[in-house]
Order: sequence, then C-alpha cells, then structure tokens
Amino acid sequence: MSDLETRAVPARVPLPRRAVPALLGYAAVRALGLAVLAGWSAARGKSAYTLLTARWDSLWYTGVAELGYGYELRLPNGDVHSNLAFFPLLPWLERLLHALTPLSYADAGFVVSLLASLAAAAGIFAVADRLYGPRAGFFTVLLWAVLPVGIVQSMAYSESLFTALAAWSLYAVLTGRWVSAGVLAALAGLTRPVGAAVVAAVWTAGVISFLRDRGTRDAPGVRRDAHAPGAPAVASVGASVSGAPARRRVLGMLLAPLGAGGYVLWVGHRTGAGPLGYLDVQAGWRNGFDGGYAFARFVAGRFTSFPSALAGLGLIAGVALLIWLYVTCVRRRQPAALLVYTGVVLALALCASSYFGSKPRLLLPAFPLLLPLAGALARRRPPVAALVTAGLAGAAAVYGAFWLNGSGPP
Repeated sequence: MSDLETRAVPARVPLPRRAVPALLGYAAVRALGLAVLAGWSAARGKSAYTLLTARWDSLWYTGVAELGYGYELRLPNGDVHSNLAFFPLLPWLERLLHALTPLSYADAGFVVSLLASLAAAAGIFAVADRLYGPRAGFFTVLLWAVLPVGIVQSMAYSESLFTALAAWSLYAVLTGRWVSAGVLAALAGLTRPVGAAVVAAVWTAGVISFLRDRGTRDAPGVRRDAHAPGAPAVASVGASVSGAPARRRVLGMLLAPLGAGGYVLWVGHRTGAGPLGYLDVQAGWRNGFDGGYAFARFVAGRFTSFPSALAGLGLIAGVALLIWLYVTCVRRRQPAALLVYTGVVLALALCASSYFGSKPRLLLPAFPLLLPLAGALARRRPPVAALVTAGLAGAAAVYGAFWLNGSGPP
C-alpha cells in the first residue's frame, strides 16, 4: 500500500462535502495573496487589480475577446507577435460574460479566473482524494495554492482554467467516465497548447484499458473486489477505468483531441501555412520545442558572475527537484494517465526554447507532482502540518506581490 494512502472516508459522504475543507483552505491562501499584493502595490503607487487583469498576456486575451483574431504586433527586430498564439476558450468566456453582465472584458477575465481556480482546486482534490483519501487531497490543494507563483491562479490568465479542465478530465478517466473525460480534454485543448498532455493521458488510459480487457483483467493487484475495505485505492482505479463499455471509451478517446487539433488546423487554414501553421505563429514569438537546449544555455549563462551564479544554482536545484518528484510519482505507481499527463506538461514547459522566466507558471498545471509532498504533510501531526502550510502561504504571498510588482510574467 502506498505511503500516501490515508484512512478511507465512508462512501455515504459525497465528494462536494469532503472537498469543503480544502476549498476553504484554498480560498484563505488566495485571499492572503491578494491582500499582500494589494498592500505592496499600493505602497509602490501601482494598482494590484491592473497587475492581475491588464498586464502581459491578459491584454492579449481581452484583445481577442473584444476584437477577435487577426491582430499582429511587429517588433523592430522583425519578430511578429500574432494573437493567434492564444487559444480561444478563455477569450470566448470573457466575451460571453461581458455580453451577459455589465463587466468589462478585463473584469470578466478576472471573474473567470477566480471561478476557474476554485474549480481547479476542487478537481485537484477529487483526483487526490480518489487515489489516496481526503487528507492527502486537502494538502495537495493547499500545496498547489502556496506555490511561489500561485498568484497567477488569480490573474486573468488561462492557467487556472486549463488546470480545472485537466484535473476534472483526469478524475473522469480515473472513475471511468470516458465521454466526460473526452469532452473536458477537448475543452482543455481549446485553452492552452499543453492541452496535448490531457489528450495523451486520455489516450494512454484508453489503450491500457483495452489491453487489460484482452488478457490482464485478473492480473495481480487488480482484483474484482477492489472496492472492498482495505483494498488499495489504485487497484479500484484500474477496475473502474476498464469497466466502462468499449463504445464509450472509444467515443471519449475520439472527442479528446478535437479541441487542440481543431484550433491548430483552423490556424493553419487561416494563415495559409497548412496543418502546422500554428508552429509558424509560435516561431514569431521565438517560441518552439528544442529539447531543452536553449534553456540549458540560459542556465549556463547564469554562471558568468557570482550573483547570477546563485540564480543558476537555484535553477538547477529546481529542475532536479521536479525530476525527483516525477521519479517518485513513478516509483509510487501513480496511474498511467497521471504520469503521462505530468510528463508531457514537464517536457513542454522545460523544453520550450523561449520565455524562460515564464517556466514556473507553465508548470502550475503539473499538480500530480505535489502528491508525494502532500503525503508527507498528511503523515505529520496537525500542528506541524499547519505551521508548515502557514509558513509556505506567507512566503508565497510575499513572493507573488514582489514578483508582480517587478518583472512578473509573461
């Protein structure tokens, strides 16, 4: 049995009720972050709300919501920044909310982000609770909230929306709701390029389920009475994933790539560059996938002087921590869907060839990496766990305020 597992909650307690403590804790952490940001920004003569809703990528999203696609910014060096780089679901929601309410496009983006962040926290809890119980779910949500760049969860960016769709799609996979998993994966694919990670997770779980149906249904560790008291949680996941009718699994797998694939093909048609035209749009932003070569050069470049060398060491330590956490997830036998999803998110974030300062926020959707750490907190005595969490929340609030009042995203 995994050391993440905790005491089971009676089945009569519904998921929404089990999630309430985690959502309240998440809301408290986010409120602290926003309060510190407001105070810090006011002291510097800046508007915290502007930093959250009308800077960096949020301006591109509201531009798409208001004017549609087709805007390009030509830089002096010849680069062309096209708003086709930004996937459409967040702008669509901003436009819808603007049409239904008196909110501006920027206000609508902020509201969508706040609601999506709560939905993401609920989805993260659902996944962790499904696998390891409500205590692990509670701490997984809090750890996601106290990430150093967690303030992005409250910005008019697409990270919260994407994480919500990804988490609930993964939960649908784990519980055998294949059509829901496919629809949510398609919506995630309309939100960010990393939607490919959700598609890969759905397809991986689907293929494994069919292979299991062909001859491994009674393999050791996957018992027909997996829901019996004391049975490993991961075993019950395997049973539910393979138990759905084949036609629903096929339908979910067919639906999953429609969002990302449809948008990429539409961009290729609009630009006249063919099916891979979206890559040309990204190239205009000097963004691409080079296997991590550019990032490695960026890190190596930090070792040209003593102060920047410390930053280089910090980057190396951060990447090493991410790899260690992923290896730990593999060793603890997380479901294949989670491992594939997290692996693709990590690869796309770390191996992109530009915008090195944005990599921490690109890693926000990789919440399964937090499960081993959540398990460690869940095993601590409550006062110790509360003290650690409170300290991390305070540090994240201060860092988020400092970061947005400084260089901040893109």
